[in-house]
Amino acid sequence: MPGYTAKVLAVADGRAPIATAPLPVSASFDLTIRCDGEQALEAIRAAIGQGQPFEFVVVEGSAASAPMVEQILSAAPDVVVIACVAPAAHRALLSLAERSDRLFVMSPMPEGEIARLVRALHRVRAAKRAPHEGAGWPSLSTHRSDGLANGDLERESERLRAKEAELAAGTEMLKATFDNMHQGFLMLDDEWRVRNFNSRLTELVGYPAGALREGVSAYDLIVAAATLGHYFGRGVEQAYEQWRKRLADRTPGEHLSRLSDGRTIEINYAPYGERGWIITYDDVSARVKAEQALAEQNERFDAALTNIPHGVCMFDADKRLILCNAGYRELYALPPELTLAGTPLQRILDYRAAIGNAPIEMATYFDVADEANAAGGARSTRVPLRDGRTVRIAHNPMSGGAYVATHEDITQAVRAEEQIRYMGSHDGLTGLPNRSLLRDRIGEAMARIRRGGMFCIHYLDLDNFKTVNDTHGHPIGDLLLKQVAERLRRCLRETDTLARLGGDEFVVLQDDIEKPEQAGSLARRFIEAMAEPFDLDGRQVYLGVSVGVSVCPGDGADVDTLLKNADMAMYRSKSEGRNTYRFFEFAMDARIQERRLLEMSLRRAVANEEFELYYQPQVDAQTEAITGCEALLRWNHPTRGMVPPAEFIPVAEEIGVIVPLGAWVIQQACREAATWPKHIGVAVNLSSAQFKGLTLVQTVVSALDASGLSPLRLELEITESALLANSESTIATLNHLRALGVRIAMDDFGTGYSSLSYLRSFPFDKIKIDRSFIKDLGEKGDCAAIVKAVASMGAALGMTTTAEGVETIEQLHQIRVHGCNEVQGYFFGRPCPARALPDLFQKKIAAA
Repeated sequence: MPGYTAKVLAVADGRAPIATAPLPVSASFDLTIRCDGEQALEAIRAAIGQGQPFEFVVVEGSAASAPMVEQILSAAPDVVVIACVAPAAHRALLSLAERSDRLFVMSPMPEGEIARLVRALHRVRAAKRAPHEGAGWPSLSTHRSDGLANGDLERESERLRAKEAELAAGTEMLKATFDNMHQGFLMLDDEWRVRNFNSRLTELVGYPAGALREGVSAYDLIVAAATLGHYFGRGVEQAYEQWRKRLADRTPGEHLSRLSDGRTIEINYAPYGERGWIITYDDVSARVKAEQALAEQNERFDAALTNIPHGVCMFDADKRLILCNAGYRELYALPPELTLAGTPLQRILDYRAAIGNAPIEMATYFDVADEANAAGGARSTRVPLRDGRTVRIAHNPMSGGAYVATHEDITQAVRAEEQIRYMGSHDGLTGLPNRSLLRDRIGEAMARIRRGGMFCIHYLDLDNFKTVNDTHGHPIGDLLLKQVAERLRRCLRETDTLARLGGDEFVVLQDDIEKPEQAGSLARRFIEAMAEPFDLDGRQVYLGVSVGVSVCPGDGADVDTLLKNADMAMYRSKSEGRNTYRFFEFAMDARIQERRLLEMSLRRAVANEEFELYYQPQVDAQTEAITGCEALLRWNHPTRGMVPPAEFIPVAEEIGVIVPLGAWVIQQACREAATWPKHIGVAVNLSSAQFKGLTLVQTVVSALDASGLSPLRLELEITESALLANSESTIATLNHLRALGVRIAMDDFGTGYSSLSYLRSFPFDKIKIDRSFIKDLGEKGDCAAIVKAVASMGAALGMTTTAEGVETIEQLHQIRVHGCNEVQGYFFGRPCPARALPDLFQKKIAAA
């Protein structure tokens, strides 16, 4: 470089680690201190008195060690610039000042400390040139004893004045540096009195004017801060005691202090000298607020992570655990050491395999991760575990190969789904496959026989089940159906399917047979299995079973046809005596079509009122006078003529038209009976189906009102089956009708199971002895005994007894002997239309 070049050594940052690299001889350096760089450079130039550019020798580090001092001295700098030196470096700087006369200080050091360094430098310089007495700066006019010339003294004085100016400039620069710091600065001497401070400290703490000044004790500063409210809930003495404890052991430290306005100040303190302290104050409110916000966010995140009902885990690209929540740990019963960050996934899986909750298929476990990575988004799958549970794993890839996954125990949901599917395909009472599953199984069997072979469909309907169910109630009926299902199941192979279609109907798919005879053998086993009595909570009941068989492929090419044909064959077995089996024949279909035609014609007949009432007289057993007539329904078919009730009444009950048809009978009987002599009543039979609704009473009331017939002349006949269907409801309805004045009779007495018990439950007006007892009255002594017993019981209970089916004079004589009140039968007249009754009534009156 041209001109004069001075070496300037700059110690840039006293807080950096101590440098160990050799001191560079020369380095290009833009001086950066806590003031404008150009101002610093001008200050250095002015101090040396030169205007040329400088070469800077730079040492980064605190220069706080003896080796660093040696490096600085060995560089032989013209000027040493010390910028931003930490208090820990002060002792080393004193050592440097004593050994070098080239010192230019630019540091946030208190003025007192700067003066100390300058005095030390001056003493060294004075000792080198001319010893003198007294402290402070040497006088330029001092006379020297060594005989130096005045000119030399003048030059020395000039040099000293220049050095004083240099030091003063450095002090001013240092003061400017302090005032421009963003931290507050405070220096306490050995007696904890203020030696130096900057204006930023007053701004930060808010001291009132004059409170912070040189010489003020630390105690006074605490008093001033307490007056400002900075020590929340603490007194001056308590606050001072905390100061004393912090500074007692001469150890650097820091702490946070909350001011009254909500700001947070970080206070750093470091010892210097014997008992002095350098303390800095920094407003860290924004940082603390950010940290608090982050802490709150982390707390919320931790709370959410902890309280999430599912297991959550996060793994890095190497499949090492980053974090997991308690749900993940508890889901797989992991010990604490396996939930630490850095735990390999494989180690977790090995542990789970050891305790029995690892995935059944490990490939399934990893497939979801591959799918998610390939798709670049979340994917989930169900993973069955070895302990029987099922978890849903949702895998969400992250950048860099990491991923987060949620693990949800869905065992109950899966079981519920399976239960729903099971309920949708199985009978709720017996647990057998229902119609839907049966159709699927038959469809599968049909697909197999396309390659050869055959199978059979067995359609089973229990004989006498309705009677047992009505007699003993539905709970016993349900128990019976369960036992039936178990017996039938024992007759089958594992390849066969037993299904319940509802009620007492069962279907068996006998799969993979070689010849139809095998189906006949199985049907016979069914019949034999049902022949043994059933024990139902101490009650023994007997059942039979009617079986119909269809063979595939010969009897149908689809599921519906096979089931329909087996059903037809079952009805054929019922019609031929029950408790037997029949194979489907195509001639059966013609009879089924005839039945369907009958159903359609019957529905049309109800709409068109194609019915007529016939009446059979009931007479006094002793006087033979007509007391009433029983209404009997007839169907005037357009093409078939008169259809007997035995052919269409059961069909009407099955297809549900008996209720409107029965209402028409009541209305018509009341209307026609109103034209008869006043002492003759009319009897109408009721179906058990008419008691299931709520309209029977209203129908009777309407018929009586419309016809004007006295309720005392109307008699309603019910069978035991009507009471069995719903005894409590039926008896309530009968009581309502009885309250109207209508007479109630029990028809076909003696043919049921519990007739006597029903006589106790309801006070009938009449008992009609079934014709089966009257038919054999002269031939079987037990029939006579029964008739006599019923007549005696009726007399004792105040009930009229009517004998049905009287066809001979001998039967009439015995009826009279046994005490029956009324008789009914062909001996006194066959059923006739209403138009023939006036002549009949006239003849009987004339005969009397």
